[in-house]
Amino acid sequence: MPQEIERKFLVKDDNWKRHADNGEHFRQSFIYSRSGKSVVRIRIAGEQAYITLKGKSVNFTRPEFEYPIPLNDARQMLENLCDSVAVEKIRYEIKYHEKFWVVDVFEGRNAGLIMAEIELGSEAEQFDLPPWVGQEVTADVRYCNSNLAQNPYSTWPS
Repeated sequence: MPQEIERKFLVKDDNWKRHADNGEHFRQSFIYSRSGKSVVRIRIAGEQAYITLKGKSVNFTRPEFEYPIPLNDARQMLENLCDSVAVEKIRYEIKYHEKFWVVDVFEGRNAGLIMAEIELGSEAEQFDLPPWVGQEVTADVRYCNSNLAQNPYSTWPS
């Protein structure tokens, strides 16, 4: 079964910008299962579109099935089928010590939130933290994009 093994961290300063690519705009929203066992994500990344089915996380691993879909279909799904307001962000890629990181700079109702993520081949895989990476938030469900769509960062208590 395809899986996503991912760790998430807050970004503590702007030093990542020196190493980042030009970034790509992402717009995504979600269709939630009644059981809470899964979520369907509709994503537009630049001029590409995807539908992704994600299961529940155990530690920092979860089942993930992702498929490309026509861009116009994704636009219609975002407009007519999704259960939440779209999450918008600019995603930057950075290579650090032979590993690829992404930094998401959130916009709109999640503006002010900047997170770094790394996808791993196993939960035991070792990696070095870049100096601009701060607190790990992998286990904090508030930082899941599907939760940010329903409970945006701008509404959190200070």
